[in-house]
Amino acid sequence: MDTLTPSLAATLRQVRQARRLSQLELSLRLGVSQRHVSFVERGRARPSRKLLIAWLQDLDAPLVVRNKAMVQAGYAPIYGDAPLDDPALGQGNSALQQLLSAHDPMPALVIDAQWNLLRLNRGARWLATALVPGVDEWADTPAINLLDWLAHPEGFAKPIVNLHEVGPVLLAHLRHEAIAQPTLTPRVEAFAAMLQTRLGQSSLGVEWTAPTAPVLTTRYATQYGELAFFSMFTTFGTPQDITLASLRVEHLFAADATTDAVLRAQVP
Repeated sequence: MDTLTPSLAATLRQVRQARRLSQLELSLRLGVSQRHVSFVERGRARPSRKLLIAWLQDLDAPLVVRNKAMVQAGYAPIYGDAPLDDPALGQGNSALQQLLSAHDPMPALVIDAQWNLLRLNRGARWLATALVPGVDEWADTPAINLLDWLAHPEGFAKPIVNLHEVGPVLLAHLRHEAIAQPTLTPRVEAFAAMLQTRLGQSSLGVEWTAPTAPVLTTRYATQYGELAFFSMFTTFGTPQDITLASLRVEHLFAADATTDAVLRAQVP
């Protein structure tokens, strides 16, 4: 009987558990016996390539995890991982640029799963400069990571007026992301340390309170007065490349008339 490496068995087990499915539920969905699922997850059996693809697809595993599992099983990876500027991703790049341009003068930016800043529109560039003077010196640097600049004492969190409301909620969200992306953990905990310094340890626990608005608004103190934004995210619906699957566009919208007027006056 072909066997799996312990790492592959662990990968498949972790993906199933993350989806909160029992072995029996998974076996019924795949049309195999629970015994076979158990053997695979214990490293005592290896699924065929066809079954493994169906297994990972049924659990909606991230594309990077699917490739990892295929390699661990001794099969060729399924999905490409082209750089964002690769001609093969031309359609995706064009779509991203359309989203960024259409959202001006409101800020919009493209980030990957690690929160690296990949693209930004004119509105986002202006807002970054308004929040952190001098930030334009590194705005075109490809290695900029937004979590690093959120955790930095002089970074994007510094001018947030309602950090006591926004910070704990964002931290909880980031820690949830770090479960699927463990490499985020050091940056997330650096952000937590900054919040603890600013707000105190007792303020980091997110206690439920009745919401006062449909969306959470972030308010910034700037030389133009207080600016308020809420955000939405856009992702590719059916990505077939790891790079595209990792991307999201954050669209910031003015939460009040004053913010809207400032952006429309300041962003040419």
